Amino acid sequence: MMTLTRNTLKESVTLDVDGVALKVAAISRQGELAPIVFLHGFGSTKEDFADIALIEAFAGRAFLAYDAPGCGETACSDLRRISIPFLVETAKAMLAPAGIDRFHLVGHSMGGLTGLMLAHELGNRVLSFIDIEGNVAPEDCFLSRQIVDFPSDDSQDFFNDFIDRNWHSSQYSSPLYAASLRHKVRAQAVASIFSSMVQLSDHGALMDKFLSLHCPKMFMFGEQNNHLSYLPLLDKSGVELAEISHCAHFPMYSNPVEMWQRIERFLLRAENR
Repeated sequence: MMTLTRNTLKESVTLDVDGVALKVAAISRQGELAPIVFLHGFGSTKEDFADIALIEAFAGRAFLAYDAPGCGETACSDLRRISIPFLVETAKAMLAPAGIDRFHLVGHSMGGLTGLMLAHELGNRVLSFIDIEGNVAPEDCFLSRQIVDFPSDDSQDFFNDFIDRNWHSSQYSSPLYAASLRHKVRAQAVASIFSSMVQLSDHGALMDKFLSLHCPKMFMFGEQNNHLSYLPLLDKSGVELAEISHCAHFPMYSNPVEMWQRIERFLLRAENR
C-alpha cells in the first residue's frame, strides 16, 4: 500500500492577545510561492484546509492554518472574551511567528468575516481574498443569529439545541457538520462569537468594506445559497463569483474537489495580473 506523506508542520504557538493566554494549534508549510493564510469557520478546524498539502497544483505554495480560539486544539484562558475583533488580533499575532508579510487570504464563514476585517486593516499586505460565504450582510447570520432567535441562559443548553437544529437542516453536509460540533467547539465561547458576528453583520458596513478592498476578490458560495440577494451587486462590482455545485455552506465537506479547483484558478489569475 502506498503511504502519502504530508509535508506539513504541526505546532503550538503561545500567544498573549489582549491579556488572554492562547496556545494556538497550527499547521503550516514553507514554500517559494506567496503563502495562503486559511481561517476556518465556526464549528470547524484547521483540518478543513489540510489537504492543500496533497494537491499537486499547490506544490511549492507556503500556507498557514490554525484552530481559532474556542475551537479545535487551541487552548484559550478566557473563552468569553472571544469575538471577531479578538479573532482578528489573533490572526495578526499569528503572522509574525510564521514569518508572513504579504499573503493570500482564504476565510470560510466566521473565518470569512474575520478575514474581511483583517484585510480591511492590513491593506496591501493581502494579495487576494477568497471569501467562502463569510458575512457581508445581515442575511448571512443564518447560524449566528440563532443566539438572538433562540435565547438561553445556559450555554450548554443553547449549544445542544443549535446542534440539533443543524442536524435537521435540509442543506448539504449539515448533519456531518452538526455531528462534530461538540468535539470542535467549546460551548462557553459560542454566545460571544455569535453576538459579535450579528453585531458586525447588522452595523459594521461589511459590504462597503468588502467592495473597497483593492486586492482581487472572490466570493464562493454553494448552489443551495445562490439566492443570496447581494450576488448581483458583487458581480457588477468586479468580485469573482464561484458557485460550487452539490453544495450549501460547506464546500470543504460537500465538494472539496471543485472548491480547490476554483481556489487554484483564482490564485493563478491574481498572481498574473
